[in-house]
Amino acid sequence: MTIKTALITGATHGLGYEFAKIFAKNDYNLVLVARDKEKLVAIQKELIRDFKVGVLIISKDLSRHTSSLEIYKEVQKNRISIQVLVNNAGFATYGKFIDNDLQEELDEITVNVSTLTTLTKLFAKDMVTQKTGRILNVASIAAFVPGPLMAVYYATKSYVLSFSEALSEELKGTGVTVTA
Repeated sequence: MTIKTALITGATHGLGYEFAKIFAKNDYNLVLVARDKEKLVAIQKELIRDFKVGVLIISKDLSRHTSSLEIYKEVQKNRISIQVLVNNAGFATYGKFIDNDLQEELDEITVNVSTLTTLTKLFAKDMVTQKTGRILNVASIAAFVPGPLMAVYYATKSYVLSFSEALSEELKGTGVTVTA
């Protein structure tokens, strides 16, 4: 039996947690990434108990520019081949752009855009070499319109959609798909 592994960011709640359960139910081993180590450990125990799959947890703050490479190196160190990458982590700021905290918005751009882009680049190269892989970049309906009072969030989700559509076209014929 072929071992399939999915890497999911933002795996401790919401869509990320639901993706983890879906992949585990479908016999995927998991690499789960989030900031909250305690929640990751609890989810790891739950998924191993309920689905009998392997679960590696990586606690990282994805607003740190080095986090993507650290995640990739950890996966490589553990000799794990990723078949599915789910770039789910993200967050939104709310309020007038001129009033919002600059550092919080820069962190939002790092998580929603830079980390997603870096993880996609690192794992897509391996997938193309393997001639198979799936990348899911979680966008939003926000990708289609401007978002007053959430200007940075809407702009980041627009990037995710545009980037994913372009990359999907570039990777045609490689065995790797990209979905937003």
